[in-house]
Amino acid sequence: MAKQPGLGDGLHIAGYNASGDIQQLGRIGGGPALLNFTGIDKSGYERKGGLRDGAFEMTTFFNSDTVTPATHQKLSALPRTDVLMTYCRGTALGDPAASLVAKQANYDPQRGDDGMLTFGVSAQANGYGTEWGRQLTAGVRTDAAATNGTGIDTTAAASYGGQAYLQVFAFTGTDATVKIQDSADNVTFADVAGFAFTQITAGPTAERIALGNTATIRRYVRAASVTTGGFASLAFAVNVIKNEIAGVTF
Repeated sequence: MAKQPGLGDGLHIAGYNASGDIQQLGRIGGGPALLNFTGIDKSGYERKGGLRDGAFEMTTFFNSDTVTPATHQKLSALPRTDVLMTYCRGTALGDPAASLVAKQANYDPQRGDDGMLTFGVSAQANGYGTEWGRQLTAGVRTDAAATNGTGIDTTAAASYGGQAYLQVFAFTGTDATVKIQDSADNVTFADVAGFAFTQITAGPTAERIALGNTATIRRYVRAASVTTGGFASLAFAVNVIKNEIAGVTF
């Protein structure tokens, strides 16, 4: 595929919306590693899929703010722990999104002759490959109270499980929980068992959850926020991956 403009896209890094500081995305890679199974009796290569892998590569602008940490503070820390990243291809409800549990490998400065300072960042998959899904929020969604989101149509029910990623950018209040709900008719929704994120009491934060690979997810899905103690503001984004084939394991 040829290069395409990223206007209107988004990139979320561990509960931080870095979209305005990304100059370009050089690579969003994924899929299984190719294993060579070519026998000597073959006239061409035979390959089978190995472990799932993935990577994000990007170029960022220099944006520093020590009071309210900005992109430079987030990425220059080079954390040794896992970082959850989500790339949003567009920011409308139901648009594609790719998520990755990764190790940030570098933060390399590059200064042009014109004085432009940018940084090269590579994030390598750790534990899971790149997972493409659908956005259950229109980019960043802000709820002021418990809210049922709008459902998206995934065309059919499937019984192969799924995964979901949550990015929480800011939170004010006592507690909130974001959960995935499904429906057969886009009218009557119910909680998907095991598809609720950890209760939120502060932000920013990010989390990945997964269902067993035989769990059923009905045709329509949405993201709902609930609370027991109340909250005033919850800014978050959700990417859901609905497995369409059997045998997806991690």
